Order: sequence, then structure tokens, then C-alpha cells
Amino acid sequence: MFKWHEPQYHTADFELSKMESLLVKESPLLLPLNKEKTVYDGFITVQERDFRIRILLPPDHQLKLAKLHCCWQLKQLLCAYGHIVKQRLHHSPDLVSFVLELKTILEVALKSRPDCRSIPPPQYYSQLIMEMEDLGWDKLVSIDTEFRTLRLRAEDSSGRQHVVTVKLKPKHPVEAPECSADLPVPLAMTWTPQSSLGHVHTQFLLLLESLAEFWAVLDEIDEKTWVLEPEKPSRADTMRRIAIANNVSIKVEVDTRHPKMLPECCLLGAEHAVTPLRNKLNANMHLWNLDCSILQNLRDVLEIEFPSPATHEKSSFSVECGICYAYRLESAIPDQVCNDPRCGQPFHQACLYEWLRGLPSSRQSFNIVFGECPYCSKPITVKMSTQKP
Repeated sequence: MFKWHEPQYHTADFELSKMESLLVKESPLLLPLNKEKTVYDGFITVQERDFRIRILLPPDHQLKLAKLHCCWQLKQLLCAYGHIVKQRLHHSPDLVSFVLELKTILEVALKSRPDCRSIPPPQYYSQLIMEMEDLGWDKLVSIDTEFRTLRLRAEDSSGRQHVVTVKLKPKHPVEAPECSADLPVPLAMTWTPQSSLGHVHTQFLLLLESLAEFWAVLDEIDEKTWVLEPEKPSRADTMRRIAIANNVSIKVEVDTRHPKMLPECCLLGAEHAVTPLRNKLNANMHLWNLDCSILQNLRDVLEIEFPSPATHEKSSFSVECGICYAYRLESAIPDQVCNDPRCGQPFHQACLYEWLRGLPSSRQSFNIVFGECPYCSKPITVKMSTQKP
């Protein structure tokens, strides 16, 4: 009589086969390289990125004695999580569990270091070194630890020093970099996959030369007058507030394309002091000469001589606010002045606005508050502060 014998499966083999099926399901790109299933090589995928890894298991497949060999991107991501990876190797029951936990660790690492999501390949760095050698290392001001952000120096024909910041993309030079600089105009760069840092530097120099006349106009104002605002002008600033007398100034906005044209002007100060200057500006506007600098034209049109560092101390024009007793309130200086010639006390716009708004005798019409000068009680007005929401 024929007897059927059911096949005998070893439990260990069955468990290994089951684990292998689960591993293929979770990480189909991580495969065994030998029949003993002690060497696995391939990729694990996290957030649509593949990381190369090799796992060497001992003959008894004990994870606590396993060795990991990672690609350089994976090493960089896991450098701060090494102790956790070792802990998981000791406590994970099988390879599938460990791979799942390793993926979780990688997801956390990628979230905490978003810059690592697009680590450049090695050729990125060789390309960067080659471009810097062509440009000249003397042009490099600084570079960050990721070798992504460079600051390059440039000198225009007048000897002014400038810096352009270049943020390279991981696929440089295929992707265009982000460029920024202290300029009054947008920094627009043309870029092709064949472009380099040398092209950025050349375009930057051309742009600097197109602004040379603009900066010459402002440099003369900065050197020969007392500039009240900005406190520390940058190359991007197009406005200057120039002192004329105590509590009297003129704000000019220079056109970057036509720097010698009559700029937009705004006279600031008490009405009795500003009105004569405004009348002269309107009457003499026809005298504006494009062959002369803005400063010389302002002298001629306003029929004045501007106080300069050679003739006056800046403290003569740095009169504190009559309410907060400070000259600067954040970036603002006192620009509201009592119109009574016997008073002439200056105030910050924000200070005067808050002061008048708190008085029951003040009244408001649209965006203007009418009230009394805190010093002489004469009528004074102020527009609603634009610095407050």
C-alpha cells in the first residue's frame, strides 16, 4: 500500500524564506548576493531617494554582529544617528524589522536636515574647484561648509569694492545659481549649462559699471554733506536725507538710470523754514543742468550752501525728539517739527502721533491728527504713523 509522506520543512528555513519575501516587498532593490543569504546589497528607498547599502550578516544571521557599508550620502545623513542604528541592530528580531527601522531613522534625518535631500555628486566639487581656478582664488571672499554658497569680490573702475553672493544648485552647472548683491537694481543673470562662475563675475562687473555714475552722485553727497538718513547707506540705497539747517532737511530719491536728472525732492521741517526753500525750488527748476552733479544743482536751485563735515558738527543736526528724548527711534529720526518759529521742537512721527492721540483735546480727520505742541501748546498736526498696523 502506497503511503504519502508530507515534506518536512525546517523551521529555520521557513522563517528565512518568509523574511526574504517580506524584505523583497519592503525593499525590492536590496537583494542577497549569495545562497547563504549573509550578504545583501542594493538600495533602500526613502522619500523617493535611493541610498546604496551593503549588509554583511554572520553565518547564524545574528543582526547584532552585522556590518553595514553605506554610500557617502547615507553616511552623512546617519552621522548623528550612529548610536541609534547600533541599538536597532542589537534589538531588531530580523533583517526586515531592522530595514524598516532604518528607513524611519532616515526619514527623521531628512526632515531635520532638508539640505541633505539633494546632496551634490562628487563631480560637483571637482567642477567647482575647476571654475574657481579659472576665475582666480583671490576673487573668493568666503564659502560655506556645504560648498554651496560663495561670496565673490569685484572691484569697479572707480575702485569701489563689491561682493556678489552665489548659491549653487546641486546639479550645477546644469541648474542656474541664485545670485544676490547689494545693488539698487535687480541682479539678473543669463545662464546656460555651459556657464560658470566666471560668467557670473563678468556679468556682475558689467552691471557695476552701468551703475558707476549713480554711485558717483551719491558718493559726492555722502562726502560733502551731512546725511541724516540712512544712518549707514548701503550700495542699494537710492535715497538720501540731507541736512540743510537745524530741523530742516531735504530728502532726494536718485534715479539709477538717470542719476543726474532732477530727483524726486521732499523738503522737511517747520513750514516757516521750508516754504521759502520750496518756492526757490519751483522758481529755479529750469536752471537744472545735466552736466553738473545733483549736489551742485541743488545748491544752485535752492540758493544755499549745504552744511558739510568740514564746516559743521553732525550733532548740530541731531536734535533729540521732544517726547522720547532720543534721536533715533529704531531707524526713524525726528521729522515732525512745531511750526511756531519760537518753538521749532522736533518729534518722531510715531511719538507725536501717540502723544496727540492720548489727549482728549485732539481730534482726527481722516489720517491726520490735530492737537497742541507738547512744548508750546501751539497747533500741530501729524499723519497717522505708517509704521504701525
